[in-house]
Amino acid sequence: MDTQFTSLNGNRFFLQSWGNRDKPLLLMLHGFPEYSGGWSDLAPFLEHAFHCIAPDQRGYGQSWAPKGTSCYRLSNLVSDMAALIETYGSRAWVLGHDWGASVAYGLAMSRPELVTRLIVANGVHPVPFQRAMAAGTAQSKASQYINALRAPDAADHFSADNFHRLERFFRHGMGFDWLTDDRLALYRTEWARPGRLEAMLNWYRASPLVVAEPGKPRTDLPKLPTDRLRIHCPHLLLWGPDDRALLPESTEGLETFAPDLTRITIPGTDHWLHHQKPQDVARAILTWARSS
Repeated sequence: MDTQFTSLNGNRFFLQSWGNRDKPLLLMLHGFPEYSGGWSDLAPFLEHAFHCIAPDQRGYGQSWAPKGTSCYRLSNLVSDMAALIETYGSRAWVLGHDWGASVAYGLAMSRPELVTRLIVANGVHPVPFQRAMAAGTAQSKASQYINALRAPDAADHFSADNFHRLERFFRHGMGFDWLTDDRLALYRTEWARPGRLEAMLNWYRASPLVVAEPGKPRTDLPKLPTDRLRIHCPHLLLWGPDDRALLPESTEGLETFAPDLTRITIPGTDHWLHHQKPQDVARAILTWARSS
């Protein structure tokens, strides 16, 4: 594993990488509340086949963390990663988890010339997810945490007592045998960098997605240009079936937007499948890569 800083659109970003540059480029995009090191379980099982690069995305870890919610609109996040792919002078396979999946989808939809293949691990396309969150049913209930993360005082709330509440949020209702004390200390180091937690939370605040109250469907939804939200490259969706934050209904109808879609379930995993069974996740990716 190597580390480096690079300039993207004039701003400083931190990267971790695995494998050789003569292999196909695999851009690995973390979610909340992780950072580039969140790929350290999976990347060693892929580095023989790919040149894996994992940035701390905008607002995270050692990368640029501008102030202001508007800086974290999806178009800005996608622009960062498009510039990163262009730095390597080629197209990339793109793998996204959680919020990283949103950026991965954004790249595939708005910059399709940069994306060879799209892989998502427990992440969601904006249209099926918005429909599910607005319905007032199970996904609406599961998504209520978003309101807490959007609250004005959320950074103070979740950083109190050495990030005790953020740790509890991280662990909520899912398997965490992989999150040792030593690893949690690494996460706390990244969360504690000046301004980082506020920036991380701004990803939620900048999103236009609407969360309905359970039992109260919403119809005042943002207009989504569905004709421009299609995925034209081969797409693999990896799923941990025990995820309590993202439910199966959040991906219903995805085939409408991704006609070349393959779904693979990783049994015995939840939202954190890339930590829980990295070898199984890697095997699924490599098997699909050979057949797609």
